[in-house]
Amino acid sequence: MEDKRNIQIIEWEHLDKKKFYVFGVAMTMMIRVSVYPFTLIRTRLQVQKGKSLYHGTFDAFIKILRADGVTGLYRGFLVNTFTLISGQCYVTTYELTRKFVADYSQSNTVKSLVAGGSASLVAQSITVPIDVVSQHLMMQRKGEKMGRFQVRGNPEGQRVVAFGQTKDIIRQILRADGLRGFYRGYVASLLTYIPNSAVWWPFYHFYAEQLSYLCPKECPHIVFQAISGPLAAATASILTNPMDVIRTRVQVEGKSSIILTFRQLMAEEGPWGLMKGLSARIISSTPSTIVIVVGYESLKKLSLRPELVDSRHW
Repeated sequence: MEDKRNIQIIEWEHLDKKKFYVFGVAMTMMIRVSVYPFTLIRTRLQVQKGKSLYHGTFDAFIKILRADGVTGLYRGFLVNTFTLISGQCYVTTYELTRKFVADYSQSNTVKSLVAGGSASLVAQSITVPIDVVSQHLMMQRKGEKMGRFQVRGNPEGQRVVAFGQTKDIIRQILRADGLRGFYRGYVASLLTYIPNSAVWWPFYHFYAEQLSYLCPKECPHIVFQAISGPLAAATASILTNPMDVIRTRVQVEGKSSIILTFRQLMAEEGPWGLMKGLSARIISSTPSTIVIVVGYESLKKLSLRPELVDSRHW
């Protein structure tokens, strides 16, 4: 009888692709709704100078809620939903790359590292323009300016809303930087997210494997998979947060040089400046990663080809 501690990875060829994409879009949307407020908070913490506006994650949450209400925590969300496209491209690239690398190496670490990095490269090429616009929308505050641009009011003095703000920001980016402005911070994004993705997947499988030996044989795989996801996310966040801070500043403040942005940050705030927003990033990634891992593993089980269902042990 097969040892239940042997975690069976569902590969691309085992999946019913139609089910995989339909369930995947629904799952991704639910996750984005739940974690977006912390993404907004993290972005504002990383862009602010020192602690000029917020003293931490909880302080930012309370102040934004008081100033703008719940809708203030979802500024730029409608634009950000377009990243659903990049999300599906990410998982497709990840699974197909794992299949390709398997022809050259059976090491799960190698397959996970190469596939994770490749998937992030494809996804970021689609995501960066959406991120640039949504981040500028995240920076909008009543009567104050955090980023380079501020949404203008209409003739009656009221603020434009929803897609009116989006169009206003897009026009300002085009006027200031042209089409290249939508890819500002692209290299910094690649330097942040490719390592993050490449590191997350091997650590995820590593932690899951180690936990499988510590847990009783009767323990369902999904339990230690749900624990290993946040552990891997925290590990990847700590390793890549310095580049994430620089990426955010390059995109929001309109800087053109990663090196100069790094030097300015070090001069103004020292090494601790590279860890800004880390707690918000870990706080947002912990519940979201649990949901992502449980959702993704469940999604793959639900999408498993019918003839393979009975041969799997969970």
